[in-house]
Amino acid sequence: MQIAALTAWELSCRRGDRWLFHGLDLQLQQGEALHLTGPNGAGKTSLMRMLAGLLRPSPSLSPRDQAKAGSIAWEGAIALADERPALDPAQPLGKALAFWRGIDGSSDLPLERLGLDNLLDVPVRYLSTGQKKRAALARLIGQNAQNWLLDEPLNGLDIAGVALIEDLVAEHCAQGGSAIVTSHQPIRLPGAKRLDIADYAL
Repeated sequence: MQIAALTAWELSCRRGDRWLFHGLDLQLQQGEALHLTGPNGAGKTSLMRMLAGLLRPSPSLSPRDQAKAGSIAWEGAIALADERPALDPAQPLGKALAFWRGIDGSSDLPLERLGLDNLLDVPVRYLSTGQKKRAALARLIGQNAQNWLLDEPLNGLDIAGVALIEDLVAEHCAQGGSAIVTSHQPIRLPGAKRLDIADYAL
């Protein structure tokens, strides 16, 4: 029997007078991945922030139900990696990651596999875009969360970096975790569901 990792109903997002999406339903089982697609400005990042609990769903479009908003229910902890790596730019990478390890209580991170083991003395602000992406992924892994939210994780990565992300997501799901990934670039997620947020535009 499959267990739901995420159940979300009637999610809507409004920006001023513009509705990015409306009436979006989403269900994800443990061990599943979802590839979230859609054009720029369609609301992918807004949906990811909503699923992470950083943004409230907008009230219903119906005048009779404007006091109601959508609902989001997760089974297990969630972790988000987006364009902000949440690492102190003034600190060497090793110290920036150690700060979060102290909070998350995580064990050793796969720094060598992520290509970060030789960068621990480099201040975060000097890292390349791809290096910052891999550093953010290290922090995500350190949270030991069952559910991953990855917003454009492939930006700035080379071919080997893309393959690494694909492998890590596949391994996470094979161990019973779930993952939602937004990406404008092709990404290999065997067996993943696909949701085009443009289908929920008004």
